[in-house]
Amino acid sequence: MNEEQFKQNYKKAVDHMKTNEQMKKRVEQSLNTQHQGPKRQRKPLYIAASVVIAASIGLAAPSVWQQFNGPAEPTPQVAEVTPGASFDPIVIPKMELSDSQGKGAMADMMQLVVYGGNVYTQSPTLLEGANALDLRGEKLGTTTGGINELSGQDKYTELASNIGEADIYAVNGYDKDFRIMSYTEIDGQVYAQLFDKNNGITIGTGADLIGKLHLDGNVASAQWETFDSWNNGKQQFQPLAADESLESFISALSAAKPIATSPELEENLYGKEDRKMIYLTLEDKTQVPLVLFGEGLVRYGNVPAFLEVEKGAFQSFWNSLGE
Repeated sequence: MNEEQFKQNYKKAVDHMKTNEQMKKRVEQSLNTQHQGPKRQRKPLYIAASVVIAASIGLAAPSVWQQFNGPAEPTPQVAEVTPGASFDPIVIPKMELSDSQGKGAMADMMQLVVYGGNVYTQSPTLLEGANALDLRGEKLGTTTGGINELSGQDKYTELASNIGEADIYAVNGYDKDFRIMSYTEIDGQVYAQLFDKNNGITIGTGADLIGKLHLDGNVASAQWETFDSWNNGKQQFQPLAADESLESFISALSAAKPIATSPELEENLYGKEDRKMIYLTLEDKTQVPLVLFGEGLVRYGNVPAFLEVEKGAFQSFWNSLGE
């Protein structure tokens, strides 16, 4: 099915509340699939901006965000991160898109929406349709579709997308400069998808990223999963107490040192199975997934940065999860 056919079918389904099973399955899969004394001046670390938006960037595979200025250590060591310390910030430039010939574009694109002149990509944070209405804020517009893997920059106009036509809303409790939401009803069923803007930002500490997710003091329940369970789709979720231990880890995560991605670092990390996944369900019913790497790093979705947590805090929390 090409882009125009998808667009026509999607509009028909929304306008007339009639949709075939193929359409419903596609939408469902798509939409329901994060000082003391004088300070020395820190030198920002820039991640290359020539990034193509591509999909199939799961939590187990390296992301398409690549390379930064200077070589990366292929095997980073967990440093003693001092609470309250300042670090060299990582600058993630505003996203650059594929050229008019689609050079570098991959066959399947990550879901995206252009809003306010910025590109918002599919958030790793999940929101069930039944809970979406409570978070639905002001309507920001309706997407026009029209973007595919061969689209040039001229196609990335306001509210252009590759999700067909869908109403876009602000998300209650979140800055719309960071997060927006698509909201669609088909046959009386709600489909909602969050979109985050994780480009055009600077990460000086974990708080610059984690703070946007509103984790601190806001976790209602939590689970975790081994890599084996995740990798094989077993969904063997184990309970994780939303207690002081978790809150302490979240605090340490906010104070964490940002580490820019690189092909070497990702190859090293994702080439191992020394990973654990945690899923934090917040009071607003959003579910935030985080990947923990045995080396002491944490990653939210495909954001091109890892967070290096203080060694003691990380190891204590890692051990509490068991095997």
